[in-house]
Amino acid sequence: MNSRRDFLKHASLFALGGMLAGKAGNAVAAQPATAAVTKVDAAKRIGLQIYSLGPELDKDVPGGMKRLKQMGYQTLELAGYNNGKVRGIDMMEFKKMADDAGLEILSSHVNPPVREYTKENLNTIKEYWKKTADDHAKMGAKYLVQPGQPSTRSVEETKYVCEVFNEAGKIVKAAGLPFGYHNHDMEFAKVVPGGTEMKFGRHNKGEKVYDIFLANTDPSLVFFEMDVYWAVMGQQDPVEYLKKYADRIKLLHIKDRYVLGASGMMNFEQIFKQFYANGYTDYFVEVEDINSGHQFQGVKDSADYLLNASFVK
Repeated sequence: MNSRRDFLKHASLFALGGMLAGKAGNAVAAQPATAAVTKVDAAKRIGLQIYSLGPELDKDVPGGMKRLKQMGYQTLELAGYNNGKVRGIDMMEFKKMADDAGLEILSSHVNPPVREYTKENLNTIKEYWKKTADDHAKMGAKYLVQPGQPSTRSVEETKYVCEVFNEAGKIVKAAGLPFGYHNHDMEFAKVVPGGTEMKFGRHNKGEKVYDIFLANTDPSLVFFEMDVYWAVMGQQDPVEYLKKYADRIKLLHIKDRYVLGASGMMNFEQIFKQFYANGYTDYFVEVEDINSGHQFQGVKDSADYLLNASFVK
């Protein structure tokens, strides 16, 4: 998950993000927050990836959950799972805290213990998914998502990753959950047969890692959670992917450089419009810079933006 902190490498792409947004429609400017939430707005099913809160949540998890509910959040996506615990708290205890606050845990981000996938460590990866899937099935989660990109230095290595994803999908599906993959920006780099590294840039030859993932994973076993901000930072238009892979991208991370809508570079209106047209509704806000000390404020401002956005159901 290091790449989520590496966006400064691609700061020059911010301007590109605005151009990509313009292809699908005018960029949506930030909308003013209001203290009051209308009855219609209160019914909006807004989700949050709890990674957004960083260490601020750990100071008072039950109280933090209640604050999120008051902001208008309805669902959560977890981060920080490890061997039956979430952020060091027993999973069922963590679930009770969410339940008590009126929040539903829909999804969870989890990563196998290895980044380089080989035939030698395949059983280790499988055993990880068996334990992890069982834990989350008991918790009542509806999605299990891998957010960490394995090593993908060549077409061959990337296709082997797809084989492992399919195996993970079988194991997770047997536990009653769908298995998904979450992108950052590096999945839009290109690889070539026999290559030794990924390369960014439209002038480089090769296939995008993300496209290989989509083409070589079984749709009945692997779905995709698109992080729309990282797609833009990877020089891609999220709307184009949503149109082309309408049956594969079933969750979204709704994200901006910081607070939603503040940069003007993300065309959230067209993203939501296409996502709804595809028949899906579950998404999670994610706010970066988790050590700012102002994460709850950023999360609240982002919720206000969505509550006031006419294009969000």
